[in-house]
Amino acid sequence: MRKILFGIIITLLILWTYQLYKRHQERSAYLEANTALIQQEVKNVRKLIVTEGHFSQVFNYQQSEKILANLLTTEKKALVVVNADVTVAYDLSKVDFEIDKDNQTLYITGIPEPEIKIFPDLKYYDISSDYLNPFNEKDFNKIKDQVNAAIQKKINNSGLKENAQNRLITELSQFYVLTNSMNWKLVYNNEVIENKEDWERFNYSFTEN
Repeated sequence: MRKILFGIIITLLILWTYQLYKRHQERSAYLEANTALIQQEVKNVRKLIVTEGHFSQVFNYQQSEKILANLLTTEKKALVVVNADVTVAYDLSKVDFEIDKDNQTLYITGIPEPEIKIFPDLKYYDISSDYLNPFNEKDFNKIKDQVNAAIQKKINNSGLKENAQNRLITELSQFYVLTNSMNWKLVYNNEVIENKEDWERFNYSFTEN
């Protein structure tokens, strides 16, 4: 009788151990599959997003300069018509992330700074200067610098940056949709992202180039 009881206990222990092992294997396989899927979907989200704008301005350039031991004063003038295309870009392929498969958590550890690029098209009209002090490369470079500064000011006063940030938040929301659909947790900046709107709490600063 004892041998039969002992045999039953051993059999139950073997079955219980097998079931634990099987569950462990199934969970490991499940986590591996989900982790691979998370990695693939994160790659799909990591793309370049570009917001474009166009700005125009008429710019009057004037410069006075004394020459010949300050005996003469020369003047340079130019009317410059500027049409500038501007892009604000986030390269989401540079998003840093870590995956904790055991705790089913996706950590977003870094979001790239935006890049602002200005592509000005300058047309010069009514260029005038004195014979002894003609327009030169230094003058044209100074005009370009002043134009870029003026366009940058226009960008700051426009809604281009805000539009770019809204597009960024829309793309980042896909991380939440992804993790939420798989019952994973999403963490950014040491905070759990519990809905799409949580991304709006963070300030995404701009780098002016």
